[in-house]
Amino acid sequence: MKRERSTCPGSIRHPAQLVAAGSIVLERPHETTEAATGETAGDGQREAIAVTGARAEIALVTEDRFEDPTPGHWYVDNILEEDGLLQRALEARGLASRRVSWSRTDAPWSVFAAAVLRTTWDYSDRIAEFMTWLERVSTQTLLLNPAPLVRWNVDKHYLRDLDARGIHTVPTIFVEQGSTTTLATLLHHHGLDAAVIKPAVSAAGRHTYRIDPTTAATHEPVWTERLRHEAMLLQPLQRSVLSHGETTVVVIDGRSTHALCKRAKPGDFRVQDDYGGTVHPHTPMPDELELAERAMAACDPRPIYGRVDMVRDDDGHPTVMELEVVEPELWLRREPAAAERLADAIARLV
Repeated sequence: MKRERSTCPGSIRHPAQLVAAGSIVLERPHETTEAATGETAGDGQREAIAVTGARAEIALVTEDRFEDPTPGHWYVDNILEEDGLLQRALEARGLASRRVSWSRTDAPWSVFAAAVLRTTWDYSDRIAEFMTWLERVSTQTLLLNPAPLVRWNVDKHYLRDLDARGIHTVPTIFVEQGSTTTLATLLHHHGLDAAVIKPAVSAAGRHTYRIDPTTAATHEPVWTERLRHEAMLLQPLQRSVLSHGETTVVVIDGRSTHALCKRAKPGDFRVQDDYGGTVHPHTPMPDELELAERAMAACDPRPIYGRVDMVRDDDGHPTVMELEVVEPELWLRREPAAAERLADAIARLV
């Protein structure tokens, strides 16, 4: 749920200005035998999704902007490359696939052997609608990752659960919606000289700020306003982010496949590309791999695919910042063998 720009090639998340939502037409597969019925979505009059009769088909779930995007921009090209790697791996296992927007009202989800969440990057802006869709679709097809896991992971209160299950996580103070506790009070009470605040449900660095006792008053109006609408959290600033960046480990079917390092631009702490962050190759240390795989194993149910973002704490130990199993960017283009492993897992389940 984070956006990061790679040094080369670029990372892929969803800048709102990139692709305007509009009418999208799904390409009919060559083996189509009949058309599914249903109302078209919106005024775009999108073509009804065709039902594949010859073999099982997998829906790679996306959002409207990326269902049938025009190539030519690094952002879109990366989406196409990522999905292409997985689609070719699925094809080699006898499974057809296509991108389908989660918000299509005419999508016949029950005809798909599985729906794999891939690039549903507008969900956090439409959270109530997405959660309703999630529950409905999970009764019609195999949803990967499973709906209970997705529902748990969209809210950062999951960090509390991971900690209770023995996973080393960044210390987190949860401040629930409606609280009137001030930032100055929290910093003083917890003895923090630097901290980060963010919403419990968020993506791409939304309302994420670095604070300290000298700047708390400046951020107090935003903090107070957000608490009227949503739960917030406060975490001690992990200083290793500033010097060494954040490590991301991709885990597929229980095993780590590859890792990357995300770095903030000088003077910032946010690794997202919205704020100048970059992505770099990284050879993971054994303790990073161990933590990533244990964190995934601590989830219930266990994810088929996901990503663990971690930093080194003040004692040098890896600690989980976030665990992403809703629609994580997997950087399959950095490790094509990971696409094969994901296809194997999908094929086994369908």
